[in-house]
Amino acid sequence: MATAKLDLKEKLDLVKLTRKLYDAEYHPERFPGVIFRQDNPRATFLIFSTGNIVVTGLEIFQDAEKAISKLLKKIKKFGIKSSNPEIVIQNIVANGDLHTIINLNKAVLLMEFVMYEPEVFPGLIYNMKNPRAVFLIFSTGKFVCTGIKEEKILEKAILKLNREINDMDITNEIVIEDEFELTFL
Repeated sequence: MATAKLDLKEKLDLVKLTRKLYDAEYHPERFPGVIFRQDNPRATFLIFSTGNIVVTGLEIFQDAEKAISKLLKKIKKFGIKSSNPEIVIQNIVANGDLHTIINLNKAVLLMEFVMYEPEVFPGLIYNMKNPRAVFLIFSTGKFVCTGIKEEKILEKAILKLNREINDMDITNEIVIEDEFELTFL
């Protein structure tokens, strides 16, 4: 997720903007901004009358500048002029796979700053303190990481998570059996 602020002299007329942008949505009774989706790079924009823009859905966070430039070209056609806005990465959401089976019940006992309620959510929530990140960890070894603003810190957090899981020995060997037994109660 990234943000940008347009340098405007007056507020944007969101109704007018919605009429001119193809496929833009504006329902002020539900949400105070225009929702606009574009392709190449694929992104979703939330555009507010103050000139604040939120960009989500980018697969590569480096595409934020390209996506916002493309949006600015479109809205300049409608007489809305703004200099190049400062783009700030607010949050990176990444997913990955540790390529191991994780015993989440054992992880709860050995790891600090975790929460696991399998009746509510199938993943363990781990609040890593240094670097500061939040992981959703699943027994399959897959994870989602959020709360990070820089790629270097993301890489550091993932490496630390992998090291902690291996050091605490909370992984299970992958056992694939061709035969299984059913029991009916």
